[in-house]
Amino acid sequence: MKKSIFILCALFAVIFSQGVYAQQDGAGVAKELKTGDPIPEFVLQSSVHGNLKSGDLNGKVVLISLFATWCGPCQVELAEIQEHLWPKFKDNKAFEFIVIGREHTDEELSKYNEKKGFTFPLYPDPERKAYSQFAEKSIPRAYLFGKDGKLVHASVGYKAGDVNEVIKLIEKALAQ
Repeated sequence: MKKSIFILCALFAVIFSQGVYAQQDGAGVAKELKTGDPIPEFVLQSSVHGNLKSGDLNGKVVLISLFATWCGPCQVELAEIQEHLWPKFKDNKAFEFIVIGREHTDEELSKYNEKKGFTFPLYPDPERKAYSQFAEKSIPRAYLFGKDGKLVHASVGYKAGDVNEVIKLIEKALAQ
């Protein structure tokens, strides 16, 4: 009986420790961004939201979220952002929120958004071109860049309540 309980506890520990990250693939991160690193160069093309390139973000505080529609932790993160963060900053001209759907098309993201009802734009990255500028593995990921275009905060995975820390960091970056 004790052995069964131990095995069950060990199994739950493995499951929950992996639950923070939706996917881990590859041999490692090609270029792990560090605090102070500049925003990587990328281009996003969307028939729904138009094209966006990193150069368009100069002088703004930028939060970039990398996700996939099938990712449980990603969905929790985006739902909390929709409820708490987005209403607070969506009209601030000095702030930009960019959500990138790893390996998704505009069509897939539109269907997903119909189901979820998010009011922020979702940009497709069907070939991981933008994603590869940030990481090689693991989602969800979030990156906050200051007005100077340098990394202020990065996170991998998500747990409930993380959005509150990001809100404080955005407020601080906007005040600078």
